[in-house]
Amino acid sequence: MTALPGPTVTVDHAQLRSATAGFLAALGVPGPRAQLAAEALVYGDLTGMDSHGVFNLGRLYHPLLASGRAGPAAEPRVLNDLGACVLMDHRRALGLWAAAQSMDLAVARARAHGIGLVSVRGATHLGCAGFHAARAAEAGLLGLVASNCGGQRIASPPGGLPALLGTNPLSVAAPALPGRPFVLDMSTTVVPTGRVRVAAAAGRPVPAGWLADRNGETVTDPAAFDQGKARLRWLGGDPTTGAHKGFGLGLTVELLAALLSGAAVGPAPEALEGDGRPHGTDDDIGLLLLAIDPDLLRAEPGAFAEASRSLFGTVLDCPPLEDGRPVRYPGWPEAERAAERRAHGVPLPRALHHELTALGLELPALEAHR
Repeated sequence: MTALPGPTVTVDHAQLRSATAGFLAALGVPGPRAQLAAEALVYGDLTGMDSHGVFNLGRLYHPLLASGRAGPAAEPRVLNDLGACVLMDHRRALGLWAAAQSMDLAVARARAHGIGLVSVRGATHLGCAGFHAARAAEAGLLGLVASNCGGQRIASPPGGLPALLGTNPLSVAAPALPGRPFVLDMSTTVVPTGRVRVAAAAGRPVPAGWLADRNGETVTDPAAFDQGKARLRWLGGDPTTGAHKGFGLGLTVELLAALLSGAAVGPAPEALEGDGRPHGTDDDIGLLLLAIDPDLLRAEPGAFAEASRSLFGTVLDCPPLEDGRPVRYPGWPEAERAAERRAHGVPLPRALHHELTALGLELPALEAHR
């Protein structure tokens, strides 16, 4: 994902994170948790996944907390503890920090048992799934995060009319080259809803292939999505090019994240009465957070890390096509962008910068671009 187009204002990364934390704390999120939540949210802007960054602060997280759909001081509760496996109820805690702490719990259990699995019900929106999966990679472990969208239904099955599933993100992370972990962070639809809404806010069309109307015809007006006139397409495109694969992955996430934990599911009987337009709310989200300690499993300390460096080093050494653009693995471009933005600032669209300052965030500009 690239930075939002158009005129931008560049702000200091640390200032953006601090101001975001202050805003969340003012809404009742305890200080350390507000700091962690801000780190998770600003991770989107830092890595270039702007659709999951502070673009959502006023649009998504403020209303969630202000309405009580997310509890600023909610305390997650363990429902069942089997050692390597834990079932939790997040009890509507802000997912930005609660998912991160649940991954940290999975890492701790993996250190003891070789594998740590935390299954969650009652969750709220967690931001970038890759932020949470990468916490395992930073600890030298493999991490996996799957999240359904609670009772929110956005995408219809191939050949079906009613919307049954959300974008159902999936992320896998692992140590790779130093400072450049492998981080796959994807929705099971072609794009997440945030990218459509970012395009709508910027007043630009979306590429053909993102949206389709109820008859399967291409739609490029992003506003049509929230108007109920278009729906997201699955990875794979249409039935002739493999839409069943994206839909199958979406169902897999639903199974692992929601059905396993006892959270709300999209494909419920009431969904069958829908006309294809998005409906429902992303309450009672289900999560699966998994960590695996390869050193403990293989009983060969350092062997996995060495093999991983070789694997991903080979990917980087792959000769490019004639256009000369180097081959990179998922996570590398994001790490490069994050390093650049930590050093030189995070670009925000002027309209978003104005929106954030209107919310009370102090974000002095470092540099203006046109």
